[in-house]
Amino acid sequence: MQVCNFICIFAQMKLKTIHLEQTDSTNRWLREHMGEADADITVVTADYQTAGRGQGSNTWESEQGKNLLFSMLVRPKYVPVQRQYLLSMTHALALYDTLSSYTDGISIKWPNDIYWHDRKICGTLIELGINSDGINSCIFGTGIDVNQRLFRSDAPNPVSLWQILGRETDLKEVLDKVICCIQTRMDLLINGRFEEISSNYHEHLYRREGLHSYRDDDGEFQARLIRVADDGRLWLCDSQGKERSYMFKEVAFVI
Repeated sequence: MQVCNFICIFAQMKLKTIHLEQTDSTNRWLREHMGEADADITVVTADYQTAGRGQGSNTWESEQGKNLLFSMLVRPKYVPVQRQYLLSMTHALALYDTLSSYTDGISIKWPNDIYWHDRKICGTLIELGINSDGINSCIFGTGIDVNQRLFRSDAPNPVSLWQILGRETDLKEVLDKVICCIQTRMDLLINGRFEEISSNYHEHLYRREGLHSYRDDDGEFQARLIRVADDGRLWLCDSQGKERSYMFKEVAFVI
């Protein structure tokens, strides 16, 4: 069931938006200007990023002005540190809600990607700020492939909304939907509805059913997905019935 109906009713959440024509990284920009972010949610968009990043050493290919590139700052002091992955779940669900309004076949791929069938349409880099009081800041740096028609990098499986729909989509429209959906999903988090968030997240996971191929340091194996824990750990059960758990970058999906 799609939660977001794109009518933003959470006026009590103070929202601030900033647009940049170009920057090296919206995450870096927002991190350096965090002290000026006095809103509940601060969103920074850019037409082009010269050094957009993915997880680890990955980069994000984006043709100038064609895709939606943004970073979002929230201050989620209401989320326990030991359950920090609920933030990733919440953001992923908002992106799922948004993209599902345009096409079927959308799912959430652990840890931070959105897929259309077996192809990646969206990725997010998450940066947490933690101190003695808990989580004091969270920056989501997201790229959604919207209007790019051709990908030239060696990324294995990118796809854009243009390639799916055969037409251009207004970037501001997509951003407005994301913001509305993140407000809707964040409201659940603020009100402590953690189990509902986790349940919704698992309903929409990529490869949530059946045996599939994965690869770790010991080689390729078949497994079914059991769950994603609130600390972000992925739990699988291999074809021999043995449970395996992995943190980020410890296992790869074989697609």
